Amino acid sequence: MENLSLLLLFLSIGVSHARVVSVSPGPLLRVEGQPVSLRCDVTDYEGPREQDFEWTMQQGEAGSIQVISTFDQRYSDVSLSDRVTSGDLSVVRLGDSVVELRIREVRSSDSAAYLCSTPSTDSVFSGNYNAGVTLKVIANTLKVAPKAPEPVVPEGGDITLSCNVTHHLTDSTYLSVTWSIQRPGIPLVDILTVGPDGDVVTGSDSAQRYADGGIRLVIRRDGAFGLVVAGVTQADAGMYVCTGRDWTREEGGQWKNIVEKTVEMGAVAVTPTARSLSVVAKSNTTLNIDDTMTLTCLVAAGNLASLALEVTWLVDGRTAVSLGRDGVVSNGSPSVGLERTGPGEFRLVVRGVRGSDKGMYSCRVRAWVGGGGRWYQAAEKTSNPVQVLVTQIKPNFAVTLTPSSSPQVTGDPTELACHVTNITHFLAGGRLGVAWEYTPLPGPPGDRLTTTQTTLPIGSLDAHGNLKSGTLYRDRLESGAIVLTRVEPDTFKLRFLRTQEVDMGVYVCRVTAWTPSRQGGMEEAAEFLTPPLNVRWEPKRPSLTAVAQRVREAVAGGATFEMSCTVSHVHLQDPGYSVLVQTQESVDSATRTVLSLSPDSVLQHGGATDPNRRDSLVLTKTGPAEFRFRLAGVQQADRGFYWCDITAWTKQPGQAWTKAVSAKSNKVQINFQETGTRMEDTP
Repeated sequence: MENLSLLLLFLSIGVSHARVVSVSPGPLLRVEGQPVSLRCDVTDYEGPREQDFEWTMQQGEAGSIQVISTFDQRYSDVSLSDRVTSGDLSVVRLGDSVVELRIREVRSSDSAAYLCSTPSTDSVFSGNYNAGVTLKVIANTLKVAPKAPEPVVPEGGDITLSCNVTHHLTDSTYLSVTWSIQRPGIPLVDILTVGPDGDVVTGSDSAQRYADGGIRLVIRRDGAFGLVVAGVTQADAGMYVCTGRDWTREEGGQWKNIVEKTVEMGAVAVTPTARSLSVVAKSNTTLNIDDTMTLTCLVAAGNLASLALEVTWLVDGRTAVSLGRDGVVSNGSPSVGLERTGPGEFRLVVRGVRGSDKGMYSCRVRAWVGGGGRWYQAAEKTSNPVQVLVTQIKPNFAVTLTPSSSPQVTGDPTELACHVTNITHFLAGGRLGVAWEYTPLPGPPGDRLTTTQTTLPIGSLDAHGNLKSGTLYRDRLESGAIVLTRVEPDTFKLRFLRTQEVDMGVYVCRVTAWTPSRQGGMEEAAEFLTPPLNVRWEPKRPSLTAVAQRVREAVAGGATFEMSCTVSHVHLQDPGYSVLVQTQESVDSATRTVLSLSPDSVLQHGGATDPNRRDSLVLTKTGPAEFRFRLAGVQQADRGFYWCDITAWTKQPGQAWTKAVSAKSNKVQINFQETGTRMEDTP
């Protein structure tokens, strides 16, 4: 019983409540004419979830004035009834246990200590039932006085934004100033803010630009704030706005904005650089080899001093030399230079001109604005072209084409020699290159590369000896079936290891003289073509003969039968052979394949082979043109005719076998009798 009493006592202590009423931390400092909200909430209470609230105010030694109540509409003092009726004073419930006292436009007379009370709904009076906060209302002395910026600024120039923000220093408030830009169709975007504690806060679009020095903060002697936006682009055009704010520091060190004022500074338009940029190149000239060439590029723009220029000289549309906006020359050399000789004046100098220096020269200028890591190409313009002529004597020589080795039959090698003689006016360091071309003979289709007389490139060797293959000859060149060589500085050869019928036709050799170019490579100086050379022979069709002979007779069942097949050919170069050993029971019965041997000596069993007897069958190559077939343990089922079906194949280096011609041998008959085996040959 005693334990039960102690338990009830602990339970009663555990569920006890102590009401807590709290309001916004203070004291609060606000500016006349601004909205004010005072929050009040209650926790740890008993009774209904929705609690009621009453607000009163105390000014100095005067008595308490009833402001507003959540449950009594007649609660407000008569001096405040009009403001309550108009909504200037109101109480707004934010939840069952929290409300706000709101003053739409606070007055200096509203300075007071405000007390929030909650009627008790608790079973036991415990805790606090009211809480208060002091509100001080000061006059609005904030002034924002901007200076209008220049209405029109050239691209790449600077925009200066001056804004004077002031207030009376009678109260502990602090100022901030914010510059913003309003572009058409885009919400107001903050550029930079100087906070109440002196900290600088940049807008998200301005942070990198400020870090790079493209946006600078200036504080004048009179206390006015100035902002300089440097290297402006089209994106900087718009209406600029200055916002001044008054701040107070509340409990906890938090800054509170108590009043602000926004004033338009003025619209700024940015003049595009492309509108005023002009580029002129001077002038046409004719030079001799080894002369010095000088060309001038003149650049003008309305905002030239604000621009970083990138200048490039082009020759026939190709880059010759460039001067970057950082002053670094690229693609230059000891003999080719580009320099700035004055504001907007750039000079190209080429010493020791070559024939490759001739052409149409133009000056391309790219104008950049910005700075640091924020560069922006504002305009690009290319000058009029000027013509540069270089007089020179081209190299001269003669070329001839002769056969070193001519084919007599298909498969023979062929070698053609291209000779260069009587070379004159060839500059030091020059080199020769060659290109071989082929035109097929007219005729019907077949194995020809083409049925028309279109000239086909075989391959070429450039000035450095690099091989370039013609499309239709690439495989043969890569495999070595066709070889292009330079055997002497003035002699080139084309060699076919095995000439095919498709190679019959007309051949020419095209020799090109190359001289050193300005860019460090080689340039074409002259080209000569040999007279055509006809390569042709009378094609002879290949033929094949195959003969089968008995090597071993099977005299009785279980004996070994052996047959030899010999092949001979005409008009074939180093052929390879494939062999089929075939059989049939009678002359009119179906043919079956017993064994086959490929040109690469790969053996395969045919469909006529009993899988259990494969070890009894042998087909081997016993000589360059001889094959031997052996059947061990002959049976009655082996009776019939046997012969060789032989195919000749040809092969170019690196290529697959190509079928040339086939032939069948005579047939050899095996005819088993009970007393033995009788074998006969058939023609």
